[in-house]
Amino acid sequence: MLTLPLATLAATEALAARAAAVARPGDAILLEGPLGAGKSAFARAFLRAATADPALDVPSPSYTLVQTYDTPRFRAHHFDLWRLDGPAGLAELGWDEARADLVLVEWPDRLGALRPADALSITLAPDTGDRRRADLAGWPDRIGGLA
Repeated sequence: MLTLPLATLAATEALAARAAAVARPGDAILLEGPLGAGKSAFARAFLRAATADPALDVPSPSYTLVQTYDTPRFRAHHFDLWRLDGPAGLAELGWDEARADLVLVEWPDRLGALRPADALSITLAPDTGDRRRADLAGWPDRIGGLA
């Protein structure tokens, strides 16, 4: 496990950009943490870095549940599973097909048994003051590049 302090939003965005630089098709990035921990900010920064478009409109998929983005290296699917009760609704969202691409998942606890074992898990948590921290696990061959 790797723990990183995130003193500012810019630090969260920089972590997301580093993850986008080493991400590959077939990867899963699971974003965990309470409401307001920075999951959507991380996802937005990751997708902007992956598409090389700093102005990319990245709405939260809270109501659509999934948004898809084409990047130069892979297709990315941003899932927000907050409104799902469990994995039963994932088939309708195209989960199986999306796994061939990259999936970025907020609220991955809703995945149940479909949680990818080889995923990068990032748990974002409030720290002292306005600071946050990120606990990263997975991607043993690439996690060092995220520090």
